[in-house]
Amino acid sequence: MIVSVVLAVVLALALAAAVAALIVSERRAAAPERRRPVVTSAVTGPEALKTVDAGLRALAAECVRTGRDLPDIYAVTCSETHLTLRLATPDTEAPRPWMADEQGEEWSLAKVDMRPGTVLDEASPYPLTVTAGLGGGDRILIDLARAGAPIAVTGGTADVRKLTAAFVTELLTGPVGREAEVTLVGSAASTEVRNAIGVRSPRLHTAATLREAVARGSDDAMVASGDESPGTQVFQMIQGRAAADGSPGVPGLFVVDAEQYHEEKASPGLPAPGRGPAGALLVIGDLTDAAWRFDVRSDGSLDTGALGLAVEAHAARPPARH
Repeated sequence: MIVSVVLAVVLALALAAAVAALIVSERRAAAPERRRPVVTSAVTGPEALKTVDAGLRALAAECVRTGRDLPDIYAVTCSETHLTLRLATPDTEAPRPWMADEQGEEWSLAKVDMRPGTVLDEASPYPLTVTAGLGGGDRILIDLARAGAPIAVTGGTADVRKLTAAFVTELLTGPVGREAEVTLVGSAASTEVRNAIGVRSPRLHTAATLREAVARGSDDAMVASGDESPGTQVFQMIQGRAAADGSPGVPGLFVVDAEQYHEEKASPGLPAPGRGPAGALLVIGDLTDAAWRFDVRSDGSLDTGALGLAVEAHAARPPARH
């Protein structure tokens, strides 16, 4: 009797499990298949960077023509059909043919509206804009100069170095960063890092210290201001770089590891700010006074922190083939 009851219970449970599995299978079959967006060379290839460069310089030319300021952007996305600027300071009055959204947080330009073959004399308005990676089928670029303070790149050592090398390589070889200078400081100028970059350029420099890197090209005597924190002073050194003839210097990206950054910002006598174009300080490793943090994840994605940009595959990770 007991055996019969147990057998009946087992059969009932098996039948219930089979019915549940059938229901799940049918639901899966009925659900629409989720596919990752197809990403083509129009987004991943060198032509995409040429399109971004042409769009940004055309924007600069239009702003000069109409006597208006450049928009305060922090990111650019390049899709199959559009360029989109993300603005840190909303502006609903986009110059034609750009179109602003209702909040003025994004300006978009259809690629078909770009005038092919136009000769643009304007310098690149955002020369420290580099590819962060791919997300949602789009190429996502970030203007490093917009940070206003050091940018920390965290994650596994090898992955962080690869991403940093990707940033530097694009600035030195791509059209958007054609006017930018890059300086590798201290251990960031190691043979291993330079080999990862893989290109030689007269715009790529090395320096033993951040102070030496920033002071290069300036004849101005600089003294400590004493009014700012050491960390702020370090960044102001970069923002205040000036050329030897007193004219604004070229935009520069400075790369240093976190340990050396902490040592230098704690030293006395840091230079006071001067006048010059916006630069960027990329710190390999974490720090408390970072404006932005880019966390390179083991799955190949990039957490852009406060920027909120969904980067599914960072710039040093080859795009998936379709």
